[in-house]
Amino acid sequence: MLLLAAGVLAAIAGLGKVAHAVCGRAVDVVLWLGIGWLTFILGAAILAPWLPLGNHDDAVAGLTAPIFAQPGDGYLLGTNNYGLDVFSRAIHGARTSILVALLAVLIGTTVGGLVGMVSGFVRGTTDRLVGIVSNSLLAVPPLILLIALGTVLDPSVRSIAFALSLLTIPSMVRLARANTITVAEREFVLAARALGASRMRLLRREILPNVVLPVLSLAVVMISVLIVAEASLSFLGIGIQPPQPTWGNMIAEGQGGVMEEHPYIVVVPSVCLFLTVFSFNLLGEKAQARWDTRSAKL
Repeated sequence: MLLLAAGVLAAIAGLGKVAHAVCGRAVDVVLWLGIGWLTFILGAAILAPWLPLGNHDDAVAGLTAPIFAQPGDGYLLGTNNYGLDVFSRAIHGARTSILVALLAVLIGTTVGGLVGMVSGFVRGTTDRLVGIVSNSLLAVPPLILLIALGTVLDPSVRSIAFALSLLTIPSMVRLARANTITVAEREFVLAARALGASRMRLLRREILPNVVLPVLSLAVVMISVLIVAEASLSFLGIGIQPPQPTWGNMIAEGQGGVMEEHPYIVVVPSVCLFLTVFSFNLLGEKAQARWDTRSAKL
């Protein structure tokens, strides 16, 4: 494994040198590889219903298929213990895992961003109350909070997305609040206030355009965090339930000694999960470096 990892790193470094020689400037090969992977997995997830994929969730139809078929034995990445196609389950699992994370981030970014902006702009009692609520949410260990919500809520995509959004809201509130306080003291905001602009106009026309980009950059990073959180819930059996595939419950299929005999059962979803999380993290870091208001000239 170490030799394989070293070989991959050497290949990436070699590609970087070749790209630098061709383009005449530094090229972030890892970033472009991450973008390429996200393009592939997101495109496959969106088009999954129309792609010629194998059986991914019909255990009855899987009775006629071989169980634990090895990769290449008529199945690209083999089958599981129900005769379901692992490659097809990995693609449809991406639909579920990424959809849950995107919905959770959308809810958390919208609610947390708006609350943080209002808190940072109005200040006073509103700011103190928002601070108490957000600090209370941050004080609860995330895994404990998710397990508690997972045992109470229905294990559906909407319920899990709502539960995961609670992990996003406090961070979004803090970031939006901090950037709002910074932007509110800028000359163009003070000038608009002196000209008689209303609070709503200041928030919508002056504050929001300068706060939204840092919030969106954090949202990209949070997508990767929530993909892992959803996988953890599904692995523990309190998230999306089989036969609907997610990367978490696919990894859980390797328990009970299955992984030792059929490692591809765990390796395939694990690699998909790792590459997706790594790519979103990389994009988020690049976006934060590009859109950080502390270094931008507003």
